Amino acid sequence: MKSALVASSQKETGAQIQAQLKDDFNIERVATRDEALSALQNKRHDLIFIDLDVLGDSDRQEDFKTTLQAFWRSHPATKVVVITPQDTLREAVMAVKAGANDYILRPINPEEIAFVTRKIYANLIRQSELDYLRDHFWQAEAFEVLQTRSDAMRQVLYKIRSVAPTRSTVLLAGETGTGKGVLAKLIHRHSNRRDCQFISVHCGAIPDTLLESELFGHEKGAFTGAVRKKLGKFEIARGGTILLDEIGTITPAAQIKLLNILQDGIFQRVGGEETINANVRVIAATNSNLKEMSDTGTFRKDLYYRLNVFPIEVPPLRVRREDIPFFVAGFLEKLNKFQSKAIHDLHPQVLEALQRYSWPGNIRELENLVERAYILEKSAVLTPESFPSELFDPALPSADIQVNTAQHLAEVRRIGIAQIERRYIKELLGRNHGRINQSAAEAAVTTRQLHKLMKKYGIRKEEFKHPR
Repeated sequence: MKSALVASSQKETGAQIQAQLKDDFNIERVATRDEALSALQNKRHDLIFIDLDVLGDSDRQEDFKTTLQAFWRSHPATKVVVITPQDTLREAVMAVKAGANDYILRPINPEEIAFVTRKIYANLIRQSELDYLRDHFWQAEAFEVLQTRSDAMRQVLYKIRSVAPTRSTVLLAGETGTGKGVLAKLIHRHSNRRDCQFISVHCGAIPDTLLESELFGHEKGAFTGAVRKKLGKFEIARGGTILLDEIGTITPAAQIKLLNILQDGIFQRVGGEETINANVRVIAATNSNLKEMSDTGTFRKDLYYRLNVFPIEVPPLRVRREDIPFFVAGFLEKLNKFQSKAIHDLHPQVLEALQRYSWPGNIRELENLVERAYILEKSAVLTPESFPSELFDPALPSADIQVNTAQHLAEVRRIGIAQIERRYIKELLGRNHGRINQSAAEAAVTTRQLHKLMKKYGIRKEEFKHPR
């Protein structure tokens, strides 16, 4: 049976409420606010009926909010109904605005008690039904994304579910290949903009000289080669959502224009004077630490705070290894749809190796490995022979170097350096998706030197390229 607390200095009030609710509630009666708070600490009550003068004598909404928080500190889900005479109705309304669920007037009408109680519980049932329907909707529309055994990923999905229906700007942070683009689409699909455009822009792939034109458009004659007016991505995405991937790479000039959009909702095309309203929701994604960049001056601090309204940290694959079977099953299902094969499982040795690996390229690297194995596989199960032999090398997933003291120091050193170089190059290429120029630049070697090392260790760039 549910429990209700009546906090009133008038005994007849408690008696009237008890008489009305005795069939559905166990009633406890107190006379003061301190007694009410003490009663809440000792027992959970579903409903509190409290006299306005017991709640507090005030004409400020903030004071009522402070008082109510003291009640919710013990049991946040407890519902509060204020009891008030007609002449203090204004204060009772103020208490409701501060968070109380409803009020009833004195002299007390038994029918009003019943009506208010039914309304509160009808709202609870309605909210439960909405939660159920929302859960059902997620399972129907995003089953592949929502499958997870990872607590870290469950937190991410909870945040996405909370922020999706709002207008708030979202900042997705995480390593390359963790699925930030997929999560951005999930936010869009569960927002009230789902029927409009979702535009994804990889800011790092657009030359600096063209970035502003791509994002904001340009007028005819704005620069050499601008032979006609061009709409930017923010105009094309009007009413919908725009994903700005690798937001940390945009130019200072583009940062200023983006700040205007987030701050004032307006922008101008390059070379134009017309002010355009930007009716678009912005989701930004980055694998860089924007906070550090803003502290060092390489990214505008005011833009960082505008983007960081609702940050979501996407966990790398190495901290959610328990989800690898879900990903593999999803990749195989897709591949089976477009190929003549029917491969539906992994050899246990392969699964063990996948669970051990450090995954510098995250989910994208896993997808590439599965696709490569799928192409090579001749049986109904992905076997170790279809995967790179390095995946089963016990030295690969660990940074530890195994040493053999029976060998000479020079030989141990040669083997150790080879293991480190091989691992370094593989992780570097994995992070850069097989791009030789970028990998060589990060390693501070020439492309010729990198090719030489790759040949030495039998590494092929195709293993790391993102499938088109």
